[in-house]
Amino acid sequence: MERHGRTITSLLCFHIVVLHLLFLVGETVARVPSVIVFGDSSVDAGNNNFIPTIARSNFQPYGRDFEGGKATGRFCNGKIPTDFISESFGLRPYVPAYLDPKYNISDFANGVTFASAATGYDNATSDVLSVIPLWKQLEYYKGYQKNLSAYLGESKAKETITDALHLTSLGTNDFLENYYTMPGRASQYTPQQYQIFLAGIAENFIRSLYELGARKISLGGLPPMGCLPLERTTNIAGGNDCVARFNNIALEFNDRLKNLTVKLNQELPGIKLVFSNPYYIMLNIIRKPELYGFESTSVACCATGMFEMGYACSRGQMFSCTDASKYVFWDSFHPTEKTNSIVAKYMVLRVLYQFLQ
Repeated sequence: MERHGRTITSLLCFHIVVLHLLFLVGETVARVPSVIVFGDSSVDAGNNNFIPTIARSNFQPYGRDFEGGKATGRFCNGKIPTDFISESFGLRPYVPAYLDPKYNISDFANGVTFASAATGYDNATSDVLSVIPLWKQLEYYKGYQKNLSAYLGESKAKETITDALHLTSLGTNDFLENYYTMPGRASQYTPQQYQIFLAGIAENFIRSLYELGARKISLGGLPPMGCLPLERTTNIAGGNDCVARFNNIALEFNDRLKNLTVKLNQELPGIKLVFSNPYYIMLNIIRKPELYGFESTSVACCATGMFEMGYACSRGQMFSCTDASKYVFWDSFHPTEKTNSIVAKYMVLRVLYQFLQ
């Protein structure tokens, strides 16, 4: 673990230099005109506010450190990773939710998220709390493309889609809120079979994006799920340490997704598909929080011990910490804005910088 921590630090330093050089030769850098996002609560900027589900975070203390101090529907005290990624690509400092009526196609032309908290690759996962399944997010994307063509013109819209960075981030709920919680899938599949089932859905989704014109795509991996405060809180027999079983599942599934990116890069002409793996940077933060200025890793800033889909934070400030920047996790499932910033910057410097070339 210590060796891996040194490796991460070295890679960060190297890629900071690379990114700086890329910006210095800005005339040779192909601009990414838009960031287009699919996924779950890790990248939902408020879509669930506008559908009939309890899987929402549109109340205080969520958003207390976001611009204006308002709860936007992000499962965080402030910005989520895609907000930081958008900003790092020279776009807006936030990516708006597609279903939010205060935004229109002129806003979405530079970035949009179709993500829905509590969803997953598996339709059965989205059914648990009646949220937006991945197939529906793809349908929204098709409608978005039509609106974009009407707004920019067909040629410019196609160019925008080709050059846009498409990001996916989901999968955690498939395991923690579905397979290991609900009786259905566990009776149909072994853990390994379920991973293959989910990876097949991921492959079909990437192929669908490709057919719709997407060429720059980041396939997001799973974090160390066993280290989420909820899992540690319930791991009494293990001394409230990370749950190794869930972390191992994340590692196995990430390997499948990584192999999938290799396969599709070989099979789909012109695609640039990368695997963005948050596992090791998150684990390094959790194991060595002092290196990043954190004081707490096992307990979240606001009330812990509840499922994400059952309001992980209590309404109001009563059960919340004073300074979220000292905590790795905001609630029992989601990182703080500071953690999101660190992970997003790592992803840009380690993986996504390729799209600036």
